[in-house]
Amino acid sequence: MSAENETLVTTELAAQLEEKKENAAIVDFKMVTFSLADKDYSIDIMHVKEIAKAGRFTYVPNTLPFVLGVYNLRGEIIPILDLRIFFNIEVPPRDENKLENMLILQVEDQKFGVVVDKIDKVIGVQKSTIQPPHPLFGDINIKYIDGVVESNNRLYVLLDITRIFSSKEAAEAPMPGVPFEKPQKIVKQPQQSAPVPKAQAAAVAQSGMVKSPADIAKSISSGNSAAEEETSVDIKFISESLLTYKNFTVSSVNSSWVKHRYSEWSKETKKNQLQNSDDADSFLKTFWSQFTGNWWSKEYADALFKILPDNAAKQIVVWNPGCGKGTETYSLACVLKKRYPDAKIRIYAQDIDLLNVSNAGLMSVPANLASDWYASYLTKKANGEYTFNQDIKDSIMFEYHDCKNTNALPMVDIIFARDILSLLDEKAQESVVADFIEKMKGNAIAIIGENEEMPDSFSFGENAVGTLVAYTKD
Repeated sequence: MSAENETLVTTELAAQLEEKKENAAIVDFKMVTFSLADKDYSIDIMHVKEIAKAGRFTYVPNTLPFVLGVYNLRGEIIPILDLRIFFNIEVPPRDENKLENMLILQVEDQKFGVVVDKIDKVIGVQKSTIQPPHPLFGDINIKYIDGVVESNNRLYVLLDITRIFSSKEAAEAPMPGVPFEKPQKIVKQPQQSAPVPKAQAAAVAQSGMVKSPADIAKSISSGNSAAEEETSVDIKFISESLLTYKNFTVSSVNSSWVKHRYSEWSKETKKNQLQNSDDADSFLKTFWSQFTGNWWSKEYADALFKILPDNAAKQIVVWNPGCGKGTETYSLACVLKKRYPDAKIRIYAQDIDLLNVSNAGLMSVPANLASDWYASYLTKKANGEYTFNQDIKDSIMFEYHDCKNTNALPMVDIIFARDILSLLDEKAQESVVADFIEKMKGNAIAIIGENEEMPDSFSFGENAVGTLVAYTKD
């Protein structure tokens, strides 16, 4: 190659490289691409908050077919819409167990989840390359198309998300000659996947009752929709939020209390959702059993004394999962020592908080307890502080253990497990209660939280004294 040709080639390569750099430098628009019915679409990335997979949305009655329901996104209840149904694209029957591809969008002050077939990638382009919309592109109404973009030999229909989801747009008159077409497929209800008749869809559309997704979402979140009137839906929201914020599982163990508390709490606060951790604390404040984490009153100790069964055994074995810092366990030991003075008391006190379990054996006792019902079980140390006498201390074995795992315990006379079941998932609740039954002697009792009940799948006898209930093998 001649020197002249080499110089020409070098100049051309440099020009091409410079052009690529220039094109890269002026990329001023990014979009998230996805597919609907094997056709390529895109959305301005500024509206996309995150990408997610989810399923089993909570059904909301009396909403349009494209509203699949609502979903608890880390404590925030958001509407879930199916863009395929919204654009009148046929959708196969939905599989409840299948996770859907979702884009979480933010439009104005409202979040939505939109279901699509497949989420592709993020593409950067120049705004100047976005072509005007044309009716030939896509199967959707042209008023919802912001433009058409070509990238890597693929043509993307850029959706105008603000127009689609803006409540302001819903209030405007439809464009002449382009009336809103109500989707005809309904696949949102778990129990129904049949199409809605066209005549019925047309009647609804002509009735003037068609609302934008933003209107529907705001009515859901503000409590002005039928969702508020459906207590079961509200309880579902509450259940998901309690699990998110406090690891509290709503099940047959506590559902009666939760329903009663929801009615009470919603009147007190004028809310129908738990919006943060403080709301969850407020909701649960009346759930916990008396004196949880505190020293017991004489009245409560007397009530427990009365509910304990007669037992002439030389050793009373007790299982106390969820012992916390130990105040409950020490109080229980004192009552047991009074109830069974001639027996050796053995309490297996367990918790998953290693710090609590480690410090429980070193606990000092407030001086005021020395003049309370605890007096005969206390001793004064050289520094003037009070602690439990050696007999009480020797009766307790604090262990770091999760009751969901194998519990290598002897047969027990008493199980004292206040409020612990509600902090387990339903499968663990079943497993732990099955363990209760397996380890209970014939005359043993189990005491759980005052606002808890044994799971429906188990049969127990009951003996109540005040707010305390002793469960026995049926």
